[in-house]
Amino acid sequence: MADYVIKQTDGDVTTITLNRPEIGNRQNDATWAQVTEIIDAAAKNSRLILFKGAGDDFCLGREAMGQRGPVLEAYAMRERADTIFDLYDVFRRSKVPIIGVVQGRAVGLGCALAALCDITIAGAKARFQLPEMAHNIMPTIAMSALVDRVPRKAATFLIYSTQEIDANKALMFGLASDVVAADELDTAVGNLVERLKKTPLPALMAVKEYGRSAFNMNTQAANDFARNLHATINTFSGMRP
Repeated sequence: MADYVIKQTDGDVTTITLNRPEIGNRQNDATWAQVTEIIDAAAKNSRLILFKGAGDDFCLGREAMGQRGPVLEAYAMRERADTIFDLYDVFRRSKVPIIGVVQGRAVGLGCALAALCDITIAGAKARFQLPEMAHNIMPTIAMSALVDRVPRKAATFLIYSTQEIDANKALMFGLASDVVAADELDTAVGNLVERLKKTPLPALMAVKEYGRSAFNMNTQAANDFARNLHATINTFSGMRP
């Protein structure tokens, strides 16, 4: 059986590639659970993680998207959903930044994962869509990935309209961090990686830690957290050449 997810390590940079290009890198729940485990392990030994898809598309979501299956009881449905919530959580709790590299389409769960990456670099031909409502799926699982990433009106537009949006609108909505020409995507990502390699690891991790919590705090709490983290990290010997 082919490897549906490929993990490659170059020094302290880990690249995770969804590897089912023939079906747009759709994955089943067992493979998504494997992705969660891979990211968890990589975050312990890397300074950053690249997350990408093989072939023409980033990811078209879950393998069963749009297919009719047995109707599960509520608790069974919740247990099945835990696989995806665990996947979302590993992106948020990773101690190191995760950089998403989006070419082609990012649909459904693929769109959610693009949003969850700490930095998302999109090629100009990238497209983003949350089509669940068109399949009569009430998509609060997908919405939960956006609550700390995308403004409310942008999120509700994506959900209700089910429209595919281009990379520039994704940038405006907060799904992407930067948009570059399709043939410059690898170069742009490589330049960013080289820049982050020069950043002391404590600083990389501290920015991720602050971003994970501060935006949900009131202003005073966020200021206090910033003050303490700033003093702790910038006096650490590992920050000095």
